Amino acid sequence: MTRTAPSIRLWSILRLVMAGVIAAAIIVQLVASITTTADAGGDVATVVANFFSFFTILSNAIALIVLAWAGIVGLRGGPGRLDSGGLALALAIASTNMIITGIVYNALLRNIVLPQGSEPVPWSNEVLHLIAPIFLLLDVLFAPARRALPWRAVIAMIAFPLVWTAYTLLRGPLVTSPGNGDPFWYPYPFMNPNNPGGWPSVILYVVIIAVAFFVVASGIVWVGRRQARGPVVEPAVA
Repeated sequence: MTRTAPSIRLWSILRLVMAGVIAAAIIVQLVASITTTADAGGDVATVVANFFSFFTILSNAIALIVLAWAGIVGLRGGPGRLDSGGLALALAIASTNMIITGIVYNALLRNIVLPQGSEPVPWSNEVLHLIAPIFLLLDVLFAPARRALPWRAVIAMIAFPLVWTAYTLLRGPLVTSPGNGDPFWYPYPFMNPNNPGGWPSVILYVVIIAVAFFVVASGIVWVGRRQARGPVVEPAVA
């Protein structure tokens, strides 16, 4: 898409709308989880902590913040500010997280009930796992004012999932599952070493997904560099 003022304005509005839809989806699912847990006399605090331990929730929360930021900047600042290093890197990070969220959920988890405190709200579930990831993919491919990043930005783009993986594996055995009382809790079956396959299976999935993150992050940087006009922007520049 070209960098004309109308195209930037349109895409900025779309980003703001998507940010609002994601926010609504997160809030609706959170309220459903809290309500179900409270009605059953369960541990609401643990359920809330677990809710915000799902990679899906965290990646969508990051995406809504970044999309809102980009939308506001696009409406107020024009192409130059859209290409700023800080925003460019934030968009790339959000896009990487969301694209992988969509791939992993729809490939591995779509028919599995996850331990989130309540049955998923259907429309919210689709927004968080399908619609929002598709929008971020389209954002990478078609948004105006393409952001070109140096290749080393890939390191920053895969840092969050690595930290989340470490957090999940360290926290898992320290939390009692509010659903069935198991002395452990992991947000996704493939992260649970107590499942058949044990640690070798977990390590294999982690390695495969880590490679997928690297490939997607590299692809996003490649697309940005190919489509951008002007010099590569440095992430350190706000």
